[in-house]
Amino acid sequence: MYLEHFGLREAPFRITPHSGFFFAGAKRGATLDALAYAITHDEGIVKVSGEVGSGKTMLCRMLIEKLPASVETVFLANPSLSREDLLFAIASELKAPLPEERTRLLLGALEERLREIHAAGRDVVVMVDEAHAAPQETLEEIRLLSNLEANGHKLAKIVLFGQPELNARLSDPTLRQLRERITHNFALEPLRRDDVGAYLMFRLRAAGYRGPDLFTPVALQLISDASEGLTRRINILADKALQSAFNDGGHLVDNRQARAAITEAQFGPMPKVAAPPWATRLGISLATAVVLAAAGYWLLPLNPPAPPVAVADSNTTVAAIPAADAATATPAGSPATSAAQNANATDIPPPSAGIPDRTSDAAPNLDERITETADWLRKTPATHYFIQLSASDAADRATAERHLDEALKLLDPQQVRAYRSALSGRDRIGIIYGDYATPALGEAALAQLPPAIREKNPYLRQVRKLR
Repeated sequence: MYLEHFGLREAPFRITPHSGFFFAGAKRGATLDALAYAITHDEGIVKVSGEVGSGKTMLCRMLIEKLPASVETVFLANPSLSREDLLFAIASELKAPLPEERTRLLLGALEERLREIHAAGRDVVVMVDEAHAAPQETLEEIRLLSNLEANGHKLAKIVLFGQPELNARLSDPTLRQLRERITHNFALEPLRRDDVGAYLMFRLRAAGYRGPDLFTPVALQLISDASEGLTRRINILADKALQSAFNDGGHLVDNRQARAAITEAQFGPMPKVAAPPWATRLGISLATAVVLAAAGYWLLPLNPPAPPVAVADSNTTVAAIPAADAATATPAGSPATSAAQNANATDIPPPSAGIPDRTSDAAPNLDERITETADWLRKTPATHYFIQLSASDAADRATAERHLDEALKLLDPQQVRAYRSALSGRDRIGIIYGDYATPALGEAALAQLPPAIREKNPYLRQVRKLR
């Protein structure tokens, strides 16, 4: 009813996902890029969690559009399928021959079809929406499906989208094998107050609005608080507030219209779901870190706070685009971690204690570091690990030199390296640290890094991933 009144060509706040209204701010765009990277460059299961109405389905739809044409996607909107129905749905989507005796022969027919697709140079990605509601036997079938391989490559890559309850489900000991196959974890955080105004204006512009801001600061504050930052709630409240402004004959949403929308919506507070112990991890996935770096984020602050501590805080929580790399991460308190922490100190390059600061005038020779690292890569076993600190566009040399200089100030200069690579499809310069024979040693080294570095989520990578 209010479209013409506000100069809109379509409804700006529909709750049905529409790719033309995807808001890339508040790290949504970076999360989408990271998801696409994780799916196309990794072999494990990917998990995306978020509250009801946080935008998971929208992200899933955008991901389907973003993946290259060589990827065949299967989207399962109904997770409440039995084990057999799950296989049948996937096989049907992939146009596999469906045997009459489905239970006995279906998995074999599906595997054969997956092998055909793989032989044709194509990938298959199965996206399971609302995975937190899937029966236990269905989750187990997903794990078995992720085991299918050909020539060392997964025949089907799995992405699980679910509410925070999915994390609690996966903490069940009976699902431990599935949980350990999850190599990337992402969480859609609610929008912050500062993001709500940008989100509302983006949706209005996408719908054709060309005027000044429609929502006053007071209205934005009220909508942000009442919605708890969840995009579906924001859409509902904004729609009702615009309707109220239209009924009043005005062209501005203020305190009164926002309160009227909140009263009509009658939202209750969202329940708080505690993260299971296994979800508390250090590190960030390869995909997320690469995208954050591409977006201009640096994993080390320019004015780092002070001295290192010996052991990481076990209560560290997952960040705004959390993605712990389960392939290399080791839970706190596990035997591997304990052994690593008790290892001989010579196995783990120490942090910056006792290392004199460099002056800002002494710019590092980046080219020399890149040359030295190339030699190190040739000689180092492919199974070794290192810590990724940053990655930036190779064209922005000044940024790469600043990143290197910051690392040299905080860490052992002998263990700081730089490389240049186009493996991600873009020419990039990365700053890395250390050389560890096992993931446990790498995790122990991560725990001993200065807080200023740890809080920015450096992460482990294997040497073979950089070659």
